[in-house]
Amino acid sequence: MRMKWRIITCLIFILMVGLVLPIKVLAHGAKIEYTVNMTIEIVATYDNGEPMAGAQFVVYAPDDPSTPWLTGVCDDEGRFSFTPDTSKPGTWDIQVRQAGHGDIVYIPIGEDMVVTGGTGGYTAIQIILMAACFIWGSVGTALYFSRRRRA
Repeated sequence: MRMKWRIITCLIFILMVGLVLPIKVLAHGAKIEYTVNMTIEIVATYDNGEPMAGAQFVVYAPDDPSTPWLTGVCDDEGRFSFTPDTSKPGTWDIQVRQAGHGDIVYIPIGEDMVVTGGTGGYTAIQIILMAACFIWGSVGTALYFSRRRRA
């Protein structure tokens, strides 16, 4: 009888773990990566890693976010690069689209700012604050569930 309950408990545990674990689904989304030196290089790919060859891109400057500052087409590897006008500090919006699929990325550029990676436009303080909140929430949740119940 104990063996039967152990098997049932094990199957329930496996079922619960299977339902809780996230499953990666590859749809028709898009992913944009960028690097910045004096120019910004954009690499646009679908979720499955295939480059968005020939995709149309539109760059919007911070001083006029409704009028395209630059438009063009990605190369065969889904890449394009441009040099933003550093006299227009703020967040530059870059949109890449192809056949109804695409994404937009926001890149902060300032006169005295050097951006060196694709953090999605978050500042170092924002990233540290988000990490601290995650840790605080994890510790609090663990402490809540580890408390002993009094009868």
